[in-house]
Amino acid sequence: MHVKQAANVFDLIEYFERRRSPATLAEISDDLGWPRSSTFNLVGTIVEKGYLYEPRPRGGYYPTPRWLSLAQSVTEAEPLPEAVGSAVAEIAAATGETVAVAALTGIHAMFLHVVESRHSVRYHAKVGDRVPVHASSVGRALLSQLPLNVREGIYRKIGFERFSHTTPMSVETIERELAAAEARGYHQSSSEYIPDLAGVSFPIAVGARKLSVVVAGPTSRCFERRPETAATMQKALARHGLLPARPRAGGKAT
Repeated sequence: MHVKQAANVFDLIEYFERRRSPATLAEISDDLGWPRSSTFNLVGTIVEKGYLYEPRPRGGYYPTPRWLSLAQSVTEAEPLPEAVGSAVAEIAAATGETVAVAALTGIHAMFLHVVESRHSVRYHAKVGDRVPVHASSVGRALLSQLPLNVREGIYRKIGFERFSHTTPMSVETIERELAAAEARGYHQSSSEYIPDLAGVSFPIAVGARKLSVVVAGPTSRCFERRPETAATMQKALARHGLLPARPRAGGKAT
């Protein structure tokens, strides 16, 4: 489901994140391709709610600090443990690749924390990005923590769109991947969702929360290094007390 009015609010905030300066109604309308009347109504509503203001009279609109205050309050209610951030930073420094922590949302894995690689050619990811739970190592690392009946419920919602020739296209294929990961000791992927991207993932233990961590980068640099990357991740996660005993697939689905 896609509610346009709701999506427009977030498109507007992302627009300011890119722009980094105030924008007039005309500029917002032109840059985002919105009708002037719709832009006027949306901006006016957000101004009334206290989330946009005019830093200078007739100088354009800009988000108020209320967004930051709201985000901080929400984040503080359920923060990622310090150990997670420390482990991610250690893994990023050791591998040189992009590292992300994800949680399950519907049929996707959503990134909650990201440290991007400093390489010019890298996996570009940001907090809030989503990847299909079945067509990514980070997604399958989440699936591996779920009971069979819960996984089956998720499988029934997946449309199994083919993103590449390596995309898993059936429940049986996903379950085989989970069993292979259990035997291997880690989850891996190669161009299943994003072309020329290789990834290595582990489930991580944070109380009752189901999270996973992935190291991902260009196939040319990361594909052959997946076992080495997995060993680096395993040591770091174990050092910070985040590594479950082993990924558990928990049986086969039909």
